[in-house]
Amino acid sequence: MRTSKFTDSQILAILKEYESGQTAKELSRKYGFLYQTLHDWKKKFGGISSTKELQKIKELESENNRLKKMFANLSLEHEALKDVLFKKVVKPATKREVVNYLVSEYAINIRQACKSLNLERSSYYYHSQRKEDTELIGCLNELSEKHPNYGFKKMFHSLRNQGFPWNHKKVYRVYKKLGLNILRKRRRRLASRERRNLEVPSNYNEVWSMGFMSDSLFNSRRFRTINIIDDYNREAIWIEIGLSIGAMHMTDLLEWIVKERGKPKAIRTDNGPEFTSSVFTNWCHKHRIEIRYIQPGKPTQNAFIERFNRSYRTEVLDARIFNTLIEVREITAEWMEHYNSDRPHESLQNISPMQYLLN
Repeated sequence: MRTSKFTDSQILAILKEYESGQTAKELSRKYGFLYQTLHDWKKKFGGISSTKELQKIKELESENNRLKKMFANLSLEHEALKDVLFKKVVKPATKREVVNYLVSEYAINIRQACKSLNLERSSYYYHSQRKEDTELIGCLNELSEKHPNYGFKKMFHSLRNQGFPWNHKKVYRVYKKLGLNILRKRRRRLASRERRNLEVPSNYNEVWSMGFMSDSLFNSRRFRTINIIDDYNREAIWIEIGLSIGAMHMTDLLEWIVKERGKPKAIRTDNGPEFTSSVFTNWCHKHRIEIRYIQPGKPTQNAFIERFNRSYRTEVLDARIFNTLIEVREITAEWMEHYNSDRPHESLQNISPMQYLLN
């Protein structure tokens, strides 16, 4: 850009001489410029009487230009950020990809893009020096095939004993990446049981059968029931309903029933954790009650309670929608009274359990 050979203060002095009465041609000959230039100076510096005013005007112009440039940059950054709002930009690697996108799609430089995404430029230019984990992956896969029961610690120390230099953090990172840290559910070992024929007791209150059931309320909350019947006349002794029924709860219930009704000689159950717990077995041993476990996977050996559970499910649990446990308990109590007193039972010659007991 071509610049004038006169400074601003010199131009203001020439304009003052022009205003004092000298002509443009005289001034042009005196100072050596084209007399038309004087008119351009008048347009530019007209009304300015001192260099201080001129300096203020120049400062205002520079500030105005700076603000315009800032506004343009912010508008551009705003438009660019609107384009990437749908992306989840959290990790540095993702931010680097977005920066590259903004630089290629918009007239924005790397510094602006990094600043708008709150990313340090050193992080943008960083390149990972991590080596590939191919060798470590192969070693871990080989160990897991040879020793499937090995956990992380055993695998790590095995690799160290073989002379590999990887530290525990790297080994654990790859170990988790391969999914080797998934917990394996161990199958519960059940004791072997002797088969016992299912016989109808000869007397009342001789053998009880017990079993658990589960269902859900209208709000999808699960609840459990424990059903107890007398094998002699299939009488429903009690149905306990609760969100959780553990061994302690069960033995407290049996203690109350024994006080009200008397104790049986034996109780037939499956191999559930509540029935095999020490709490239940100790309670039976204390009251000298025999526990008759069925064989695992043989529910027909406990057919009396299984048939009762089916009736309870079809006539109560599946027939209604319950909102609260209170509703379940009330309807169950009504059904138990009907079941024991009025409902015909095919195996009892189509009479109710209480009628069979009285006969």
